[in-house]
This record gives sequence, C-alpha cells and structure tokens, in this order.
Amino acid sequence: MIERVSLFTKKRDFLLFSLISLCVFLLSIFIEYKNYQEFTRFDSVLVETTVLRQYTKTKKKRTYQVLKLKSEDGVIFYTTAKKTLEDVRDKKLKLEIWPKELNFYGYLSSFYAYNKILSIEDINGTKQSLNAFISSSHENKNIANIYQALYTAENVDQNTQNAFSNLGVSHIVAISGFHLGILSALLYFLLKPMYAFAQDRFFPYRNSKVDIFIIVAAVLFTYMLFLDSPPSLVRSFGMFVVGFILYDRGLEIFSMQTLLITILLLLAFFPRLYFSLGFWLSAGGVFYIFLFLIHFKNLNLFLQMLGISVLVYLYMLPVALYIFQNFSIYHPFSILLSILFTPFYPLSILLHITGFGDFFDTFLAWLMMLGENGAKVNLNFYLFVIHVTLSFAAIWNRAAMWALTLFSSSIFIYAMYQVA
Repeated sequence: MIERVSLFTKKRDFLLFSLISLCVFLLSIFIEYKNYQEFTRFDSVLVETTVLRQYTKTKKKRTYQVLKLKSEDGVIFYTTAKKTLEDVRDKKLKLEIWPKELNFYGYLSSFYAYNKILSIEDINGTKQSLNAFISSSHENKNIANIYQALYTAENVDQNTQNAFSNLGVSHIVAISGFHLGILSALLYFLLKPMYAFAQDRFFPYRNSKVDIFIIVAAVLFTYMLFLDSPPSLVRSFGMFVVGFILYDRGLEIFSMQTLLITILLLLAFFPRLYFSLGFWLSAGGVFYIFLFLIHFKNLNLFLQMLGISVLVYLYMLPVALYIFQNFSIYHPFSILLSILFTPFYPLSILLHITGFGDFFDTFLAWLMMLGENGAKVNLNFYLFVIHVTLSFAAIWNRAAMWALTLFSSSIFIYAMYQVA
C-alpha cells in the first residue's frame, strides 16, 4: 500500500500558503470594515432581520424578552422587547435600531442595540413548511423542536437545551460535522449503485469517485445554504471539500495539517467565524479525533471507533465544563448515545417520511427527564489552560498524550464526585 504524504513537506510552502491566506483575510476584513462604516453612518439604521432566538429574562425585578437577531447582511445582534411580545421566532422583523457606540469588533461578533419594531412578518418558505410537517408528527412540541433542530437547524427551547447539555449530547442536537458526515455517507451509498448502473452503459470512461463527490458536495452545499450556513456546518463542509481534494491527489487526509488548512481558509474568507463558538467547538472535536488517529492509527477499526468515542468524550469534557458548566451523573451516557445516533439519524428521517415520526418520542421524553437533574461544575481557568497546553503538546509527544488522557480522566472523576 502506497503511503500518503502531506501537502506541505517544506516550511517554505506552508509559509507561502499562510501568506496568501493572510492576504485574503485582510481583503475580507477590509470589505467588512467598509460595510461597518456604512452600517454606522447614521445614528439609527433600518434593518430587516430574522429572529434566531427568543427567551424571557428577569433582572432587578423586571421581566422582558431577549431577541437574538440576524440581518440580511449576516450581522448578528441582541435586543430586548416587552414581555407581552408575541412569539416571533422564525419571523421577519423590520426594526429601527440605534447601535450606540458600536465598534468594529462588536459589528463582527455581536452587540446589543436599542430598537423600535416597525413590522412583523411571517416567513412562508420551504423551511417553515418542513417545520410544520415535523410538528404534525408529534404531540409534544419539545420533541418536535428536537427534530426541527436536527433537520432544519432550529434553535431548541432553553429547558431542552439545558437537559441535553446535562446529558452531554448538545453536539447531537445542534447540526454539525457529525450530521454532515452521516448524510454524506448515506448519499454516497445511495448514489453509488445507481451511478455504477449508468456508468457501465453510458460513460465507462468517467471517474466515479469524482463524479459522486461532486453530486454529494452539491447536495450538501445546497442543504447548508438552506439552513443559513451554521458555522459548525461551514467548518465541516470546508473540511469535506479540502479532504477530498487531498485524497484525490494521494495526500494525507487525517492530519492536523488538513484541519489547519481548512481553518485558515475559512477564517480568511469568512472572518465572522472567528467569533463563533460553534465553529471552534466543531474544530475542537475534529482536533481530538485526529489526535487519537495520530497515536492509534494502527488499531483495528472496531477499537478505533470505540477509542474515539471514549477518549474524545474525555478530551472534550474539560472544554465543555469550562464553557457551559452543565453536568449530571448521566453525562457519560453520551458516549453510547453518540454511537447510537449514527443509525438513529437516517432512520428517524425515514420514519418521518413514512408517517412514523413519533416512533422514538417515548425514548426522547425519557432522555429529557433524565437531563432535568443536573448541576453546575465549574472548571478553573488555570486547569483549562493546562488541558489546552497538553492537547497541543500531544500532537508531537506520546507521553503528553498519556498525560492528557490522565488529566482529562481526573477532571471526569472530579465532575462525577461533584454531582454524586
């Protein structure tokens, strides 16, 4: 078997690639800055937005609603409204906002703006029709919301989010590379026999792998646009494309170089991703998968799948605790749930198409009940720094890999002790 080589074998080649990426990044930043100047040219600005999230908050004995909005230009910001405001999730709002003292950093990441709602409009598109179809298959609106999150990247209810976070399966509910990987594999195995049938009769000279990849990539790209390009999905699609290009040229795929190339390219073209937590968590998951494969690539497939499931869980746990703090005694159950999700995801799609979408409702309701009992486990900042340092050191050092495993296991034991 011919061993695959890395794309960049010389430092000069990688430095040239980094320089080109930096030039693209500076151009993207310049364009964003011109948009920022236009956005803040007047004291107030009229914007048409889509409501991404709506929830009630009480502060200093005052109850009000918080809205997370996204403008047609991709600007994400927060605002507040009276507690009597109707449910406007997935609706279009036309507002006048006053982005008081908005700086460029806030424009790229997110900011708060005072507002005056001018109009509220329903969105009657394909996504809304699909969400309505999903809702019709379930009596429990929270369970319907879970499936909407899985298929159309809908935001889940805050209580549902907390429950799944306590169980350690938030990455399953939020569409990411995990889902894209399952969908791409499903599409490939569905298309392969049909393509082979046509190829034998009409175009035997074609490269089936390239053609099927183009078809699958086109479908996934369309799906990503349909979902309004969630950052984690953008990362995974970018890696999907970069990975195939490297594979097609006989280059190594499962390496930190592949991940770094993908991240640099995406950040160069889409600077807003730099401020996306979902993007970095998605990249972190891939980082630990590749880290495992670097040191244990000679294991058989079964042990690799088992090892990835267990160790990636342990490696991501300190990150999750530092950011979210949610944990419960059932949190380790997420290892099994992540494995079971691979057949569950395509099967649930089939069940919804055939009219049996509520088949797993009882099981999902049970999971949500388990997730109700959680606790906050805070991870010290310095412990988080140690974890990150060991993670990067483990790329080159096997001893650091074992130290990382021991450290992550200690954090797991500590967390279990806190909720026991």
